[in-house]
Amino acid sequence: MRFVAILMGSKSDYEAMCEAEKILAKFGVKHELIITSAHRSPQRTKDYIKEAEKKGAQVFIAAAGMAAHLAGAVAAYTTKPVLGVPMSGSALGSMDSLFSTVQMPSGIPVGTLAIGKAGAVNAAYLAVQILALNDGGLEAALKEDRKSREEGLVADSKSVEVIL
Repeated sequence: MRFVAILMGSKSDYEAMCEAEKILAKFGVKHELIITSAHRSPQRTKDYIKEAEKKGAQVFIAAAGMAAHLAGAVAAYTTKPVLGVPMSGSALGSMDSLFSTVQMPSGIPVGTLAIGKAGAVNAAYLAVQILALNDGGLEAALKEDRKSREEGLVADSKSVEVIL
């Protein structure tokens, strides 16, 4: 079974990460979601990654706030693509989570998305794009989604346009 694994550092990340679930469901992409921490439950994190790979995880999405750096821990244990979503809410204005996700050492990449909900949505879209490399049906669905988004934007514009 091919699927996307979503890992969150705490339950407070769920409000944003459920948006990733919605996108994956929209495209019919199977996924798992768990709460695990690079620091508070490191063995659970490591065990989950290995088990998820055995079950067919193709892409990992990891979200964490502060300097928790869950995405980096995931990347240390897999060669599958890891997409990091920094979470907001820290005393440092989310910069700590952004820096801890984006500043990876050479050879252990993490694709870092925007902070919070926008990052969760784009991480899911990027995961679908990765899977679509070997799935023509998903590729077609992505193209249709883009077309639909464009049509929606044009319709929105027409409802407010003032053109001379």
